[in-house]
Amino acid sequence: MSAYPTTPTRTPSASTHRAELLQNSPHYTTTRKHSLYGIEDRIVLDPGSRIWKVGFSGEGRPRDVFYVTSSALAIDVGKGKSAVERAEMDRVAEQELQEKMRSVFFDYLLTDPKTRKVIVIEHPLLSLSAKDMMARILFQNLQVLSVSFMSSHILSLLAVGRMTGLVIDCGHSETTALPIYSSRPLFACLKSTPYAGSRLTSHLRSLLLLFASYNPPPAIVRAAAMPGNNSRVPEEILTEALLEQIQTKICFVGNKMEESLSQIQETLQADDNMSVDDSASVAESETQSQSTSVAGASASLHSAASASHTHPESHLRALSTLYQRHSSASDVRLKVVPPAAQAVAAGSGASARGTLIIPGWIRERAAEVLFDGGDVDEKSIVEVILDVLVKIPMDLRKELVSSIVVTGGTAMLPGFIPRLQAELVKALSTHPPPTPSRPNPMSRKRTRSFTEEDEEDVRASTPTPAPKRPARATPSPTKTRPPYDPFLCIRSLAPHVAILNNPSPNHTSMTSGIARANAGKAPAFAPALIPWVGGSLAGSLKIGEEITREKWEEAYLNEHEHQLEQQLELVEQQATPMDEDILTPPRRPAAIPTTDSGMRPPAFTFIPDWTRTPLASGAPPAVGPAAGSVPPNVMSPGGGQTVGISV
Repeated sequence: MSAYPTTPTRTPSASTHRAELLQNSPHYTTTRKHSLYGIEDRIVLDPGSRIWKVGFSGEGRPRDVFYVTSSALAIDVGKGKSAVERAEMDRVAEQELQEKMRSVFFDYLLTDPKTRKVIVIEHPLLSLSAKDMMARILFQNLQVLSVSFMSSHILSLLAVGRMTGLVIDCGHSETTALPIYSSRPLFACLKSTPYAGSRLTSHLRSLLLLFASYNPPPAIVRAAAMPGNNSRVPEEILTEALLEQIQTKICFVGNKMEESLSQIQETLQADDNMSVDDSASVAESETQSQSTSVAGASASLHSAASASHTHPESHLRALSTLYQRHSSASDVRLKVVPPAAQAVAAGSGASARGTLIIPGWIRERAAEVLFDGGDVDEKSIVEVILDVLVKIPMDLRKELVSSIVVTGGTAMLPGFIPRLQAELVKALSTHPPPTPSRPNPMSRKRTRSFTEEDEEDVRASTPTPAPKRPARATPSPTKTRPPYDPFLCIRSLAPHVAILNNPSPNHTSMTSGIARANAGKAPAFAPALIPWVGGSLAGSLKIGEEITREKWEEAYLNEHEHQLEQQLELVEQQATPMDEDILTPPRRPAAIPTTDSGMRPPAFTFIPDWTRTPLASGAPPAVGPAAGSVPPNVMSPGGGQTVGISV
């Protein structure tokens, strides 16, 4: 035996075997124990316009993420020529949404909806009819215990551990900016723009159709005994799935460019004018030499001129000239499914795939459409953020601009968040150029007019020539006036800009201390999953206002009785003495959304809506402003009411 004691070894005990037997179901990939009846863990549902994320509360990531081809929540009330068509569209959308909801519970999560509470992450601009449709399906069809509607922007701040910040949601259909102060959203300052993932997809499609190349499958090339030259990209191969793959796996966002698009367009316009003049001179010389080619020369000249003035193609070619000067990415060859005619001729196998050649400058600069300056109706993402900062009360701007959170699927492009911060700092630091002021013609000095005495002197001295009318004094040189700067009040915020979830913050000597302390300090969640993580945390903490099934049914009964009373009163008012004994309730118009019982849902009186929700209990009352004591842009964080501030 050894003189030194040995370390005792532990043999497997019964508790170890019991723990192995009590492991979670293979459907649950986490190590957390779920309750027996499934009431404690809530279902967190994030229905986006393109991607849905579903899972259980208390977990760090969703159980499943899947694409939605046509979102039933994107209800356009303007479609349809009549109320009957709009009602039919609503019924179709409700049927599609019901199928998606049932697949979430029975196909993806594999759980019983009757024993679950649901958290629905809603967009601030989601219509009330869409929320009522979701609640009606969850309560009447799936019979869940309760439903909680929570704002995605507030949950995003909750996920990063903040209560105050400016949340930028770059989704598929639109980009929304909403400031939140002390967990109270400032809905009066909300701004949105259509520059988002859908605009990027359409812009990428246009660039690929015009500048990318396509090689047919090798089997077709060998069968036709033709060289495999590059050709224009067929439209049928650019499907939504392929564009989504190119956008998510190949494209990225490059650094900001110092050269502007207006300079390139001026240069190209001058070159086009010179080319048109040269072609005109050549056509004229050919007309003098050969009279038979007049029609052909004029037709070619007209076609060249019309092609140069086509706005979409000329604009894209100007963009290509600009992007190629500021791009260093390499080209990518991608195997794609050929068109139907080529697929049948090529057969099956590896040689039946075509090749799509994507230029490197498209990969790097396709997302520039999100940062370029828009117009009055459709502003860029940076302009929307600046508009929100202008509307925010001045004492909250510094704190909000140093706590920016960027979420959404479009923000997952590599380099998007650092580029957004660079563009925002550049927009705040760059002052507009001075505009030359037009000289005032009334301010010129008037000279002495030619009088009658001068005319008599001229007649007396005939040998001498008549004196000319003295010239007017030269106007004063053009003066420059200070330009109108709509963002003058927020120019001082440039050193304080900081994005909490910036993966690579770039600090300069001008960066303030609060920006250095906040930039990049948020947890490293994917921008598209931040709202869902906030909903998972809210479900674990059991916060949020719940709508139980009992309250919903009670509201429906009350609304049903109220509508019956209104119908009877309407019939009594319109009844004639001939038909007073037979009072039949009239059929409701199809424009009002109705349930299976013929009654309209109580959404407008029961589902919470931020557009008509009063301040929470305990909030300070709004004080009436004194005359001339409150600036016009100061408002309370609650509902946009003016707060009295003594000057």
